[in-house]
Amino acid sequence: MDSIIFDLDGTLWDSRETVVLAWNKAIEQNDKIDHTLTKQHLKETMGLQMHEIMQKLFPHLNAEMHNELIQSCGEIEGDFISERGGILYENLEDVLRALSEKYRLFIVSNCQEGYIEAFYDYHGLDKYFQDFENPGRTGLSKGENIKLIMERNGLKDSVYVGDTAGDRKAAKDAGIPFVFAKYGFGEVEDYDYAIDEFNELLEIF
Repeated sequence: MDSIIFDLDGTLWDSRETVVLAWNKAIEQNDKIDHTLTKQHLKETMGLQMHEIMQKLFPHLNAEMHNELIQSCGEIEGDFISERGGILYENLEDVLRALSEKYRLFIVSNCQEGYIEAFYDYHGLDKYFQDFENPGRTGLSKGENIKLIMERNGLKDSVYVGDTAGDRKAAKDAGIPFVFAKYGFGEVEDYDYAIDEFNELLEIF
């Protein structure tokens, strides 16, 4: 094995507290939405791409309105994440440091452009990762972005670590093993490995 590719939300951190504040600020500025979001709303959409999240949370809005809201949420969210960060899972940096001494590390997340950069900015963890990708930059599915990362970096033997059924599908689409982060937000029945805590990656690899 030469590399480990990570999902972000529910795998490396929990940013829902910050994200829900940012999104509700965007919602306050939108006269077509009359309700606020909770962390539970966000949990129910984890693993989806942004346009899918908008369809699920705001089905009464049309595609143009969804795109406007995605833009607004993304701009405010980027500022909030850079200023407040999120909750890193226990021992995260120690584990990343140890893994990076043996493997090349990457992030592929179904987020908008700027989100991973904001994660890096606040927590200073970019030194452990060699590349990242998301549909906000490429417009591709998570599986396609995993393959893009592998091709771009010459990876031959990767695994993907994530916490949702969507992550499992993405790993399968990319043709690589899947490690299920059971502490995250999703439920997955079919996986190659499973961890109850982030530091268990050191036992597997």
